[in-house]
Amino acid sequence: MVEQYKAFRLRDRLIQPAAVLAPMAGVTDNVFRRLIRQQGGCGLLLTEFTSADGLSKANSRTRRYLYYTEDERPIGAQLFGANPDTLAAAAQLVESLGFDLVDLNLGCPAKKVVKCGGSGLLRDLPLLETILRRVRAAVSLPLTIKLRAGWDERSIVAREVGRLAEDCGVEAIALHPRTRVQGYAGRADWRLIAELKATAKIPIIGNGDIERPEDAERMFRETGCDAVMVGRAAATNPWIFRQMADYFSTGRYTEPTETDRHRLLVEFFRRLLASDDPETLGKMKQFASRFTHGVAHGAGLRKAVYEARTPAEVLDRVEAFFAQCAHVSGSGMVAKAPALRAPAD
Repeated sequence: MVEQYKAFRLRDRLIQPAAVLAPMAGVTDNVFRRLIRQQGGCGLLLTEFTSADGLSKANSRTRRYLYYTEDERPIGAQLFGANPDTLAAAAQLVESLGFDLVDLNLGCPAKKVVKCGGSGLLRDLPLLETILRRVRAAVSLPLTIKLRAGWDERSIVAREVGRLAEDCGVEAIALHPRTRVQGYAGRADWRLIAELKATAKIPIIGNGDIERPEDAERMFRETGCDAVMVGRAAATNPWIFRQMADYFSTGRYTEPTETDRHRLLVEFFRRLLASDDPETLGKMKQFASRFTHGVAHGAGLRKAVYEARTPAEVLDRVEAFFAQCAHVSGSGMVAKAPALRAPAD
């Protein structure tokens, strides 16, 4: 086993194993995080990134992004914004809600986020310093950050931000070594993680292009990072953290069966239905678009889900799809995509 994988320390807390679920908008809500925790192998969960400006408004629905349950611990809340006072107040709210840490988003490349924080702060380090010092003074819980390498190839600032963050009392840094201009194109430059780790005195969490357990092992080995963070791969393969745990302990891991996929998809959708989330239908369709690429004849299932008009209808269509697949497979016939009727007008 790679020694770093066993655990990393965040102040007085030991995070075991050293594997972190990345914050993802519209993905890492309470239902998805609990699903990941249930599979095992993830040491630390993070919420969807949450607008500090939104939290500052009376009767704002933004606060629902900070809902969590005790079985998710340890869990951190990620905030984004560009106003030091607003971010400090949001961090105080996070602390009052009992989170284990507060994380600041310095990496999101989305245009609407860049306008008010995210990776846009990498172009204004004096403002970033003010924010970090204000937030650090406002709360006593651990403060961490997640950042990109820089705005573009001409302005790689990861090490500079690392030194600044340490000086301001930040206690861990997650680095996604792409620039904001890159978005998710090309390959993440893991050398930048290694360079940051070589100069930092606080834990460095590597992020970017971990698609399978072997990638996590290689990131630990090539960068010396203290922990790995997985985002998009977890959204398409919720078993990845469990697979990593198996791989690091035995050198092997298994792929989910069709039955595993059926059970997890149905369980996830049922939990969404029970959550009374106003975005349930959209989340079901979003999850189906990613998750069903690993399902035989998944295109037919995606089409059926996209055409559903209610969350309950989505669940019915999923159950019908897998029931038909099981029937075709069990009969010894050549399997083909089940035909599911479109909803009546």
